[in-house]
Amino acid sequence: MATLRADAEAIWQAAIAAVAPQQLVETRLSVEAGDLCCDGRPLQPPVQLTAAKRIVVVGGGKAAASLAEGLERVLPAEMPVAGLIGVPEGCGRSLPRIEVREVRPAGRNEPTEACVLATRQMCDMLAGLSAHDIAIAVITGGGSAILTSPMPAIPLSEVIATTRWLSEQGADIGQLNRVRQALSDVKAGGLARHCRAGRLVAVVISDVIGDPLATISSGPCMPVEIDAAEALAILEQFGAVKAGVGPTIVAHLRKHALEAAVEPAESATQSTEPATAGQWQTPAGCVVSHHLLCSNAMAVEAAAAEAARRGYVVRVRHADPSVHETATQVGQRLADEAAACGIGGAGQRLAIIEGGEATVQLPADHGLGGRNQQTVVSAVTSVLARKPWPRGLLIASLGTDGEDGPTSAAGGMADMGIVTALTQTDGSLADALRRCDAYPLLAQAGGLIHTGPTGTNVADVRIMLLENPPRTTPPNGATSHGLPSADAAVDG
Repeated sequence: MATLRADAEAIWQAAIAAVAPQQLVETRLSVEAGDLCCDGRPLQPPVQLTAAKRIVVVGGGKAAASLAEGLERVLPAEMPVAGLIGVPEGCGRSLPRIEVREVRPAGRNEPTEACVLATRQMCDMLAGLSAHDIAIAVITGGGSAILTSPMPAIPLSEVIATTRWLSEQGADIGQLNRVRQALSDVKAGGLARHCRAGRLVAVVISDVIGDPLATISSGPCMPVEIDAAEALAILEQFGAVKAGVGPTIVAHLRKHALEAAVEPAESATQSTEPATAGQWQTPAGCVVSHHLLCSNAMAVEAAAAEAARRGYVVRVRHADPSVHETATQVGQRLADEAAACGIGGAGQRLAIIEGGEATVQLPADHGLGGRNQQTVVSAVTSVLARKPWPRGLLIASLGTDGEDGPTSAAGGMADMGIVTALTQTDGSLADALRRCDAYPLLAQAGGLIHTGPTGTNVADVRIMLLENPPRTTPPNGATSHGLPSADAAVDG
């Protein structure tokens, strides 16, 4: 068990290290002959930094401070750099040229008045630029809450209540952000439209499976067409309208949906290919381009490489953006897979590594936990429904940002020792699963994963380690790493 735990920790640490923003910026971005370059090649269209009168850096999210620090090191000291970045508490740092401001509590991914103030100050900074200036926006997971400026007459309290309701009812990130975009002055390209610089470069770390630029942080620099009717339909789908959540918001969406039906919105500001290229020009003439530094797939591959280095045959499953699972379903699936692999046969050690981001639908009497902790308790419950927990099995699930719901943990794990302790606690596993109350039980059993804020955010990584399973064909969507050639036809 000690070996499995040590291996699991090394694997998830490798995943997090691979997507460390500061290191990625310093490795991938550079200034050569005055041009800002990515992987040694000038950005297109070119970004001539030495010709700029001012360079302003704005943005927000859980990884924004690390990105800003990396940019400070890449951009030469003599360049006229300034800026403002919004981050959660615990992610702040002091930088010479860019202000990093903590604007929301740790573990609570909701906007605050401090978020609104910082966002509007960023907009003012961008609006004060000219065609001879350059803007850089750092966009990372968690930016939807931090980069917040509600439409006039929409109270922040209703934005918080509405997004909280949708999240608790199990809305996925795409649905959540479509509503956010319809209520905001800075999402769906709004931040970029404030910019009067000649060029705006968006540096992106993706926490959304499939890396859709329009969804990451609600697309503050992407020209997404706002569809009030769609946003209203999402609120109706999840019962917010019936429950009376966000009445001002509902009235706002109904008004704009009706106006759009009568007179379709102008499309002149829409690019013909923003969803794939991330490059467009604002009505003010600012040329915008997006550059993705890392995503969930990179973390999963790094985890797989570490598992292979430790002697495991590795199966990798990259998340499919078209597949939406609840945390309970993920745990059940992992338990099914463990049962299918078998434990204790004559074979090699097996590691199954996957990425993703599950949803959780909270009941009215919910407890405390997060989607990763819920995943682990679901897996434990499903395994124990068949037979005692095998000695050679470990399952772990964690958020790469170090946060899992409104808790102090990044996620949870279970092995034979933890499961034994879980079955001896006062609480009921079935009740904890039903009430989404995994945190207290895992805390008692020593099954919480604590990393603290990691400074990055590329969704979740799940790890299943099995001692001596027999050879089996990997499930659909899985690939194998580190196999001898004789096994390639079986597991490849």
